[in-house]
Amino acid sequence: MPPTADDETRRAIHAVWSIESARLIAGLARLVRDVGIAEELAQDALVAALEQWPAGGVPDNPGAWLMATAKHHAVNYLRRGTLLARKHQELGRALEADHESEGSETVERIIDGLEDDVGDDLLSLIFVACHPVLSREARVALTLRLLGGLGTDEIARAFLVGEPTIAQRMVRAKRTLSEARVPFQVPRGADRVPRLSSVLEVIYLIFNEGYAASAGDDHMRPALCEEALRLGRILAGLAPDEPEVHGLVALMELHASRAGARTGRSGEPVLLPDQDRSRWDQILLRRGLAALEAARASGAGPGPYQLQAEISACHARALSAGETDWAHIVALYEELARLIPSPIVHLNRAVATAMADGPAAGLAIIDSLRAEPALRDYHLLPAARADLLAKLGRLDEARAEFQRAAALTQNARQREQLLARASACAG
Repeated sequence: MPPTADDETRRAIHAVWSIESARLIAGLARLVRDVGIAEELAQDALVAALEQWPAGGVPDNPGAWLMATAKHHAVNYLRRGTLLARKHQELGRALEADHESEGSETVERIIDGLEDDVGDDLLSLIFVACHPVLSREARVALTLRLLGGLGTDEIARAFLVGEPTIAQRMVRAKRTLSEARVPFQVPRGADRVPRLSSVLEVIYLIFNEGYAASAGDDHMRPALCEEALRLGRILAGLAPDEPEVHGLVALMELHASRAGARTGRSGEPVLLPDQDRSRWDQILLRRGLAALEAARASGAGPGPYQLQAEISACHARALSAGETDWAHIVALYEELARLIPSPIVHLNRAVATAMADGPAAGLAIIDSLRAEPALRDYHLLPAARADLLAKLGRLDEARAEFQRAAALTQNARQREQLLARASACAG
């Protein structure tokens, strides 16, 4: 059955909402100082569009229509006095004194600035959604909801959890932000660095879940990569003087440039040395290198995201796997390990060392990491160890390690690949 006019209109509404929702919520949140209430007011505007646009048609400027409607709902909210009772200090004593006599005039004067400083509003919303007072899972869910415009069902599918779980996380997150009285503003001075780290961590978590899915039947979830890239690019535009923001964008762009070569025809993972580099996206690659230059231009010492982007750039510049400058990559990992002495960083350094100095050198580092509690259930440790054991001809040990890695991963595609490599050792 061909789509009806109503179907087309509804698709248009959802397309506009995905673009405009963050801007609406950000502007409303600046006014009401509560992201939960701001989201409800923005949703009211969406409901109005769903009710009116099928009959009257999509407006010439749908974003402006949604903003005007959201402003109208915000005016009504203020008139009811709810905000006055909860937020009179923010609005000032004048509103409280004049509420009875001036009514609409006073409210309209306060609401007039709703569309001003949209960039600042979006940046504030990012910092609120990623506030460290929330759990990591709640920050991810709330960011995708408020800034990505994703529905509860979409977030649940992306992270393979039930809708009630995601819904509860978001309800708790909004309540926590409200109870903690988290200010709707971009942190300044000493408070900015740890808060920015939280923002970057959330965006990179979203990207990584899309780039290498931790569970499920698919090796990648491209929609999450795209959403993280969109958020990163927005943040880079709003905070152009933050080198680590450009470093993260560079890292994601460079990784994303390889996405088309990371899976085979049946969706199976393709390891980096085996990828067809002609399938790498040259536009994303150039964007990544440009973002890396922007990070370097700050003159500050490289941070963790910039260093990881530098590593990815080494791969991007190599015309083949054999031409990769592994010695430089090892040096970059050593610098990264000084900044963040994580066992996972040392594991990656071990793999790079194996490529630069031979499998025995890499295996020695990996064996020194086997007792690390953080790596006990990390499937990439036995997978990397198995690969080096196979290269050294210790096939029985390699097979056992591939099998152990397969048992640890929750991703079906990775499990199939690891079991296939275990079988190859036996053969």
